[in-house]
Formats: sequence, structure tokens, C-alpha cells
Amino acid sequence: MTGPLRLTEDDPKPRRTRRVWAAPVAAGAAAGAASILAASLEWEIPPAAKIGVTGLAAVLVGVTTWATTAGGKDAAKPPRPEDPLWRPPDQWPPSPEHFTGRTEALADLRRVFAERRRASELAPPLVVSLYGRGGVGKSALMARFGQEIAEWFPDGRLYASLRGIRPDEVLIGFLRALGVRLTTDPGGLEELRKLWLTWTKGRRILIGLDNVDDAEQVKALIPAEPGCAVVVTSRQPLFLMNAYDTQLSVFSEAQGVELLARLAGGERVVEDLSAAKEIVRICDYLPLAINICGGRLATRSTWSLRELAGRLADERRRLDQLELARTVDKSVRASVQLSYDDCTGMQRRLLRLLSSLTSPDVPGWVAGELLDISGLDGVDQLEALVDVQLAESSGADQTGAVRYRLHDLVRLFAAELEEDRRTAAIERVLYGYRRRAEAAAQARWPQDWGRTGRVGDFEGQTQASDWLNAERLSLMAVIHQARSMELWELVFGLGRAFCSICHSLRAYWTDWGEIAEITVEAARHTGDRRALGIALLDRTAVSAGDGATEALKIFTELGESWWAARAMRTIGMRLFNEGNLDRAQGYLIDAITAFRAEEDYWWMARTQRNLAELRLAERRPEEARELLEDALEVFKRDGNRYSEAQTLRAYGEVLAAQARGLRREGDHRAAADLFTKAGFSLDRAAEMFRSRSELWEEARCLRAAGEVGDPTNGLRELDDVRRAEEILSALGDSWGVARTHLSAGRALARLGRKAEAETELLRGVAAFEALGDQWWMARSLRYLGETHLDAQDRAAAVPPLERAREIYRSLGNEAGMRRTLELLRRAES
Repeated sequence: MTGPLRLTEDDPKPRRTRRVWAAPVAAGAAAGAASILAASLEWEIPPAAKIGVTGLAAVLVGVTTWATTAGGKDAAKPPRPEDPLWRPPDQWPPSPEHFTGRTEALADLRRVFAERRRASELAPPLVVSLYGRGGVGKSALMARFGQEIAEWFPDGRLYASLRGIRPDEVLIGFLRALGVRLTTDPGGLEELRKLWLTWTKGRRILIGLDNVDDAEQVKALIPAEPGCAVVVTSRQPLFLMNAYDTQLSVFSEAQGVELLARLAGGERVVEDLSAAKEIVRICDYLPLAINICGGRLATRSTWSLRELAGRLADERRRLDQLELARTVDKSVRASVQLSYDDCTGMQRRLLRLLSSLTSPDVPGWVAGELLDISGLDGVDQLEALVDVQLAESSGADQTGAVRYRLHDLVRLFAAELEEDRRTAAIERVLYGYRRRAEAAAQARWPQDWGRTGRVGDFEGQTQASDWLNAERLSLMAVIHQARSMELWELVFGLGRAFCSICHSLRAYWTDWGEIAEITVEAARHTGDRRALGIALLDRTAVSAGDGATEALKIFTELGESWWAARAMRTIGMRLFNEGNLDRAQGYLIDAITAFRAEEDYWWMARTQRNLAELRLAERRPEEARELLEDALEVFKRDGNRYSEAQTLRAYGEVLAAQARGLRREGDHRAAADLFTKAGFSLDRAAEMFRSRSELWEEARCLRAAGEVGDPTNGLRELDDVRRAEEILSALGDSWGVARTHLSAGRALARLGRKAEAETELLRGVAAFEALGDQWWMARSLRYLGETHLDAQDRAAAVPPLERAREIYRSLGNEAGMRRTLELLRRAES
């Protein structure tokens, strides 16, 4: 049985002192007498005498009990602050000397404490929970803020680190600090809590509970007194009732550099600020890691910041560099190990497997593939890693899926650990990405995947676009990872889907070109000639080269007539874009014939649209209009709104060309009618694309609207071109931006703003030269010469026209040569 709780306290008054000394004397005498009387019960005496002896012993035991209660009704009361010997306990840790940052966090804490001071006396005690990853500076913030508000708590400040400590041990320490003398076993946690509530009643005490593992450690330590406050730090949210919870994040770049400067010296940081920023970035903006780097620099005056940054750049040695001793406050590795040890076996395995992926972040289904469990169960395990601050959620992506990432230093820690199932787990993730990428690509552009006859629906196409926008960086990362593992079939499948979506969106040109090259490489490694032909066509769509000719040869030899038709069209478009119109039309006409034989009317109509654009470049708008009207009929019949809008854009360009021709001939009324129809067609196409969020296609419509040449609509046309340039710049389409320079130059020339027009056209010349596009460079020079001629500056027109003539000659572009020679004759006449 647990013995009675004995409470004694010092009292400076003489009477109280005599009573304290008398208590043990009385207790000793009474206990001795009771022992003698108890022994007498064994003597041979009458029963009545035995009863009397027993009663006397009971009286003496009562005297003993009274003597050991410290003699009076005031004995259990806490010492009052007015007593001369009272000293409020102050166990608060000192604030770190180099404490920096956390301005916003401190302001929030001040606000919370100030609001609670104004609360009613019936309010519960304030509990503030600071949680965050290991090494983020929770303990430092608590120490700093506790020093700031010390005067608000005149009855003391108690502090304990609960790492590996039981709540009852903490309560015993706190009670002793408050002057409670526990001379016997105080009993269990419940008895200690009751005593804690008694001794905190009516007091204002600040209590700091550092390094808490879970909520159960804390509940018994929270007093009921409204004047008290509790600050708790932990690595995971505790979900305490009535607590103010706030997550402490890592430093910003500026805060990290400031901390490094305080530790290593401001002059050293100023001398190489870029290296300081690099150190902070490599440290993942974690205060603990930055502190360790600052400590290393402070003790190594010969080291430059650049040298330390170089040491940290090696991921294999980074955690070694971020360790001063094998303790949690001096080692990033030890700090992460502490959180890792708190995880379950499945969570540890997930952490090890996640570190094997090179993706910047991943959706939740990846965890299920890594662990070979359901997607929902995988997400639960990921959320558990988020709770212990080993992973973080980077928010929802465009598809609404929540994405997750490992902190960089955690990833390095997990990568050091042994895991014998990494390869199989990674392959499951790669196949999962391939399935999703191919599904998105086929929903976005089904005609790119064979003679399906299926028309992409608006919802599926939008979802595919959102999927690529969300997964682009991760998809590129897994393609590179599959390549490093030499999983060539996976590389081809992933790369093919990536190129298909980029092609349909006309977006991410640099990434598209990079993955197209890798896809060709993968196809060659597989030895699959059909796959190689497809990869070559995908590469030709985004970059220069004659891969389509090789693809045509492969498909012809394999008897793949549909793909051969695709290759013919691609060759024709490449020749068209290079300015070789005569050869281009032959391939386009052959492709139309082949698609008709294959009964693929979508590709037939699309190629007719391409041929119409070529006819327009040859100044044969009537033929172009007829081709486009046939194509429009096909797309409308099939309900293909996307292709219909593309064709309406080309149709508007043809109508505008016809209107300009009529105006040159003097038929202004007919020209005005066609200008109106051209504008309507282009506006309708732009609106159709705008409603689908097809930015690249909308920009093409705007650019075409800016090239109509309606003399009554000059300012609006210039505005359309400027809007197109903004969209294309945002999409990273450098060729499209160069093209808008030409459109802007011609629009400005029509407005009579010659100097501005010349500037824009020269920008176009320079841009196409940098891109290596000789045909469009020649067109830019021709437009520049024409602008000078229209401004009656014949001398300025000759040099650009002569350059354009030489380029057209080198390209064998007879149509371009004819127009340039006409302009030169005008300049020389």
C-alpha cells in the first residue's frame, strides 16, 4: 500500500519552528510506546486487559499521525510570495546568442499572449503548441519568447525536456521546484496531477515543455489555472484541446544568410554573397544545418564560403559536413534519425523508397506503388510521414491531387539506408507513370495514336492538359531515371506520351525537344524499327533535321502505310517551313491521297489545311479557300471542334488575303465585306480556343487577326499582336515570339509609324537568325525592304532586299525570289 503523502515547509516564525522540531520527538515517543504495548499483547494477561492495551496503542498511533502532518491546518498551503524565503523557480533556458529571424512568429506569439491576458478569469490556461521538423528552431524560439515575457509570470518559469521522460517524473520535478517536499512515495500520475493542480492554483507560472513526443506526455502537465501558460514544442502536431497550434517553417533565404553572417562574420558573407546563398540553399534553409555551417566557418578562418559550398555540393558527403558531434543539436543526421526512429516499419520503408525517386514531388498514388499496396493506404502512410515532419505536402496540383515531397536533407539521410527492394519499387512507379501518361496523351490527341476514328472530348482534353501541367517536371525526372536504369522500353513509352501531349499543346518547347531526343535514343536501343520511326517523327515536329525521311523509309519497308502517310505529311511541312514550297506540295498532296486510301479523313482534312496554308504563301488564296472549306466540312461532320477552330483561323487568314487583293484592285466595298468576314472567322476561332484554355492556339488567332490589314482597324490589330506576343512569351515559344515581331512591324507600318516598324522587323530578323530559320529570316528582310519602299526610302530598301534574295536563292524558293525581285525593281526604278 502506498504510504501517506508528507508535506513539510519552512516557516520563519519561531512558534512554527518549535512545532516543526516537536513533531519528530512526539512521533518517536508515541511510536516507541505503541511498539511496547503491541508486544504486551503476547503476554499472559486477561482478555479485558488486552482490549485496553489495544485501545491505548490506537490512541498513540493517532498521536503519531498528528505529529507527522507538520502540525496544523496551514501545513499543506503553498508558500506565499510575500514570505521572505520564497524564491520563484526559474528554470527557463537562455535565449541563443545568435537568435535571428522569426519576426513573424514572435509577433504571432505576442498577439496570442496579449489576447489571453485580456480574457476573463474563467478562460482555460493558454497552451501554445509549436511544431515543425527537427532542427527548425522550435526550442530556440520558445527560449527567446519565454525570456521576453518573463515579467508576466511572477510566480516562476518551469521548463523540462520530455525526450525520453515520463510525465510523472516531470511533475515531481516541477512540484519540488515549487517548494513541495515529497518525503514518501507520492503515488501514481493521477495523485501527482491533483497535487499539481493544487499548487498551481492562484499562480501565474510559465511552463515550457520541450521535445514532446505525443499528446499523452502533455495532458497531465497542463494546469487548470487561467493565469498559467504552457508552451509546447514537438516535431508533429499534437492536436491538444484549446491549444494554439502553429507550424514553424524553415528560414527564408534572407533569414538564412543573416544567421550565417552572425556566425561566420558579416564581412565574409558580403564578400561572397552568392556562395552564402548557395550554402543556405544546400542546407535546405534549415536553421540547424545553417548553424553547423556557421560554426565550421567561425572556427576555420582560412576557409572561404565558396570552399564550404563546394564541400556541401557533394551529396554523398553532405550529411558528414553537417555534423559537429553525434547529438541532435549538432548533427542533421542525428536529428533526422530521431524522427525516423519514431516511425513504423512500413513508414520507414516508404521513406527509404521515396528517396530513390528523383522527382521533385509526387502524387499520393506513388506511395501505393512503392509499397505495393492500395493507393489510399499509401496516402495514409505518406500523411504519417508528414505528421512526423519527414515529408511535406506541396499542395494540390492542377488536377486537384495532393502532392508530396521529402525534405532534401531527409532524402539524403534515407538514401544512406539499406533497402533491398528499391529497383522493383521504382519500376512499379515508372509503369504507373507510363499508364497515366499514355492515357492522358490519347485523351488529348487520339488521332496521334492510330486510326481510332475517336474524337477527343473537351473534358478529356482539358484533364490531359492539366495532368501534364501538374506532372511535367516529375514526368521528365522519371524519364531520366528510367534512362539511367537503361529501361529503354519504359523510356520510349514515357517519352512518346510526353511528346504527343506537348505537340498537341504546342507548349514546353525546350523540354519537348530534350525528351524527343531521348525517345529516339531509347527506340534505337530497343531495336524496334517501328518505334524508331515514330520517335523520329516526334523529334522532327519540334526540332530541325531530316528524321522524317528516315522514318518514311522505315515505314515503307515495314508496310506501315498509315505511318508512311504521316511521314510524308511531316516531310512536306518541314520543307514548307524551310521555304521549299515546290517540293513541299508534292509530299502534302501524296499524303492527302494516302490518308484518303486509309479512310482516315481527319488526317486527310488536316493535311488539306496544311496545303491551303502553302497555297496562301504562294498567293493562290482561291485554291486555299476551296481546300479549307472541304476540311471544315469534315471536321464539322465529325464534331471535332478543336480542328474546326484551327481551320477557321486559317480560313480567316485566306479571307483577309483576298480582301487585301481586292483593295489593291480598287474594289473597296468588296474588300470591306471580306475584311469583316475575316475578322469574324478569326474572332470565332479565338473564342473557341479561349473557352478551352488553349493558349497557344488562341495566340495564333490573335496574331492572324493582327495581320488582316484592314485600314479601318489598325490599332486593334496592333493590340491583338501584342497580346499574342505576351501569351507566346509566357509559353516559351521563341519561334512564335519572333513571328509576332514581323506581325507587329507590319501593323506599325500600316499605321505610318515607320521607325517603330523598322525596329520590330529588325528584331524579327535577329530572332530568326538566332533560331537558324533561314526562310523566315528572308521573309523578315523582305518585309523590311517593303516597309522602306512604302515610306519612299528606296536606298534603305535595297540592302535588306538583296540579303533576302540571296537566302531565297540558297533555299531554292522560287516564289520568294519572284517577290523579292519585284521589290528590287521597284527600288531601282
